[in-house]
Formats: sequence, C-alpha cells, structure tokens
Amino acid sequence: MSIGTNSQWPDLPFEAWRDTCETLLLWTQIVGKVRIACTPLVNHWWNATFDVTSRGLMAPAMPYRGRTFDVVFDFAEHRLRIEVSDGRAAVLPLEPMTVADFYAAVMAALRRLDIDVHIWTVPSEIEGAIAFEQDRAHRQYDRVYVERFWQALVQVNRVLTEFRARFIGKASPVHFFWGGLDLAVTRFSGRTAPPLKGETPNVAKWVMDEAYSHEVSSCGFWPGNGGYGRAAFYVYAYPEPAGYGDTRLQTAAASYEKDLGQFILPYDAVRQASDPDALLLGFLQETYEAAAELGKWDRKALERQAG
Repeated sequence: MSIGTNSQWPDLPFEAWRDTCETLLLWTQIVGKVRIACTPLVNHWWNATFDVTSRGLMAPAMPYRGRTFDVVFDFAEHRLRIEVSDGRAAVLPLEPMTVADFYAAVMAALRRLDIDVHIWTVPSEIEGAIAFEQDRAHRQYDRVYVERFWQALVQVNRVLTEFRARFIGKASPVHFFWGGLDLAVTRFSGRTAPPLKGETPNVAKWVMDEAYSHEVSSCGFWPGNGGYGRAAFYVYAYPEPAGYGDTRLQTAAASYEKDLGQFILPYDAVRQASDPDALLLGFLQETYEAAAELGKWDRKALERQAG
C-alpha cells in the first residue's frame, strides 16, 4: 500500500474487475426490478433503491400480499438472502454464474416463498442490452473485488450521510441506484425543473421526467462504469445554472468534465489523501455551493447553520 493511502478505503482499479462489475450490475438490476414491481412509487423513484449495510446491499421491506420481504446481497459471506416476514427464507450463493442462471435462480427462490413477481427483463440504462434470461455472456464474480467495492460503499455511505445532515431542505436518502451501480444523495432547491432533454437507454421518458421533476444538486460515487472509466465521485446540477462548469474549485484533484456535464473527483485522490473525509466533504460542499449560489437557492432556509 502506497504512502498516504488510508487503509479503510480499498484500492479499486476498474480494469481489474470490469467483468465482475458488469455482471454485478446486471444481478442488482434483477433484484431492483423486483423492488419496482412490489413497491409503490415514491417521488423520484426513491422506492426503487437499495440501502448500504454493514454486510453489503439490501432491498428492504418489499410488500407482497400482506407480507414483506427483504433481498440482501451479503458480500461478507457471498450469499443472496431472501427473508420474509412470515419467518421463511431462501439463500443463494454469489459465485461465478451467468446472468440467465442468476435470474432463473432468483425467480425460482421467490416462487418457493410464494412470491410470484413478473418483471421487464431488459436491463435499464445500458446500450445494446441483452434480456436477463438470454444473457450468458456476463458470468464473472471475483470475491476479492466485490469485497473491495462493498468496503468502498461503506466508507462513501458514511461520508455522504454526514454531508446530507448539513441540509434541512428536501433531500433524498443516501441510496444505491442499481441502474448505474452508483451511491448518491440529492438536495433540492424546492423549485420545479424544466422537462429533461435527451434519452436514457431502455428507460421511458416519463420515468426520467419523474426522476428530474425538481431542481437538484446531486452527488455520488460510481466504481468506474459511469462513463469516466475509473472509480470517481461526481456532482452535477439540474438544471445547470450559467457559469457552473467554470467554477474554480479549491479541490485540486477535481475538475469539470464537459462531456459528462459533471464535476469529477477521482476515487484514488480521496483514497490516498491523509484525511479522506475532509477532502471529500470539501469537494461536495464547494460544488453544492456553486450550484446553490449560481442557481439562487434560498440557502438560509435550506441549510443547517453551524452550531
């Protein structure tokens, strides 16, 4: 481990686990679509997300015909657990297998628990996506890198939770979006936003309109699959106020990526910092302030005052 690297923040080179990352993304999408099928819509699709736990990821308390059930990606023991409020449970191993086999195993386990759920099997937010039941191309599962990803999520979740606590206006939970395999938290100005332009692969326009119905400053972490090619933290504003991308940041390792329309801070810069929390919180704060100042947010009403 290099000098200056904090041992709690694991090394996560994307190229070393790209195939596993792509497989894990698709596995989480299967469970995520089950979650959408079983939960009522909450503003901006907050009902669809997962929680980070001390053992991995969880899709919690999904209602089904008078019962509820959790689906847990346990990355400590590398098992998928389905736990039902009637006391029954099913456990599947997390190991190298095709997406098609994982899909079949999850659906069979749900049926054994008398949970009959039907989902749209085309992955979301992916160009040229293969339906789950037909995908035999993605099959990698490297335990070492899955554990590193989980430990990175634990650290990021902790810092994003602290950042969220500074805001008293409308804010999302810190939650995991399986569409892009990213952990995010979003602040809202309280104003509605103009209709979103552009298209997202295999996502209906009305879905995106719901997600971006109101003005936001959003930040998060992805492991490298978000268009940047390596693990990174991102921040964006919608709608983006004039001059936002020209903001001069004090965080030296961060920059505005025009192609992405986001401020980017490489994960390695945080991991290798003498004080990772301070570096990340500073980046999140100054990019939020840029959005709030340029967008003329009512900061006095929305932010928790020091002390």
